[in-house]
Amino acid sequence: MHRTLDDWLAHIERQHGQTIALGLDRVRSVKAALGQSQSCPVILVGGTNGKGSTCAMLERILLCAGYRVGLYTSPHFLRYNERVRIDARPVADAPLCEAFARVDAARGDTPLTYFEFGTLAAWEVFAAARLDAVILEVGLGGRLDAVNIYEPDCAIVTTVDLDHMVYLGDTREAIGFEKAGIFRPGRAAVCGDPEPPRSLLEHGAALGADLQLIGRDFGYRRQEQQWQYWGRAGKRSGLAHPALRGANQLGNASVALACLDALREALPVAMQDIRRGLAEVELTGRFQVLPGRPTIVLDVAHNPQAARVLAGNLGDMAFHPETWGVFGMLHDKDIAAVIEPLRNRITRWLPCSLEGPRAASAEELIQALTAAGVAGPLPAFPTPGAAMSHALEQAGENDRIVAFGSFLTVADVLRTLKRDVL
Repeated sequence: MHRTLDDWLAHIERQHGQTIALGLDRVRSVKAALGQSQSCPVILVGGTNGKGSTCAMLERILLCAGYRVGLYTSPHFLRYNERVRIDARPVADAPLCEAFARVDAARGDTPLTYFEFGTLAAWEVFAAARLDAVILEVGLGGRLDAVNIYEPDCAIVTTVDLDHMVYLGDTREAIGFEKAGIFRPGRAAVCGDPEPPRSLLEHGAALGADLQLIGRDFGYRRQEQQWQYWGRAGKRSGLAHPALRGANQLGNASVALACLDALREALPVAMQDIRRGLAEVELTGRFQVLPGRPTIVLDVAHNPQAARVLAGNLGDMAFHPETWGVFGMLHDKDIAAVIEPLRNRITRWLPCSLEGPRAASAEELIQALTAAGVAGPLPAFPTPGAAMSHALEQAGENDRIVAFGSFLTVADVLRTLKRDVL
């Protein structure tokens, strides 16, 4: 009945009344019906920001070491296939459709959300590929996220900050507890937040997880044009900066290396693999600077912490007479807190509407910008693509255009620019 990937995606969208319905009972029961088991090391990567970058670094270093690697991430930009990668290549439609069919048959009357369905299907694809390592990115939170049905050999929490507060709580302590839900007794747990919530520390200790903290058990030091990593397995000096841009990437790289140190018996990697992996890593929409003029920056920053990092990274760039901001967000995000750190970095705001029931309209963004003290009148654009087209027409060659606020914003800009994901 469901022959194409588009058919399957439409089908699985209809199988649960809610887009997000946290809980593990449904997905665990279907996992059991499928008879899924683990045959290689598994890494779970959670956190408020930095998950995608850390996953990409782990994937690339392990590939450089000669391992076959599966990576499951979300959301996607242009095609669903981006979510399920084997050896850094999106899986083709046919294996995904076959996996969806197996999940659909196994679930019986059990309703699954879009993400739960996709998580089980991704594992089916990975199990058939005989991989050496699997990296799973948490979709939302951790404790009740679908990927948490699998047993990690190492669990990572990159950072903890305010996001998805309707589901996770409105304090860092509440959110930290949810993030720490992916830790396991006696297993490696790596945290890259320099000030982790007490709830995360206490939960890790209560479980008996082997918790490693940045600044205490591992970390980095800047060295002229290079950097040094230090951790339980020793120091690695003279490392080139990761190919991913932004000052925050040394923290993400340190987290990745701490994870690999913890798994060094099962997945040994050499220094040359680390050097090459960090030099070759690519990731769409994380302070991605496109070649040419005017300078175009794509960043999915959609919460206060990510906006602060983006503002800092923009401040570290060369001078640009004008910075045009293609700005689209979801209305359930903290729009005012995202605007604040960028208010003085962007000189020409171009608010735009996104698609979908969670989208904020351009008019809502204009209200938030006005309340933040951004001078008007401000234009309104129906899509990020329309805002980007306007910016390209109006910007000088020495100006800068920044598209940010959501994966949806960056995705529509990619389509407008006729660019594929990295």
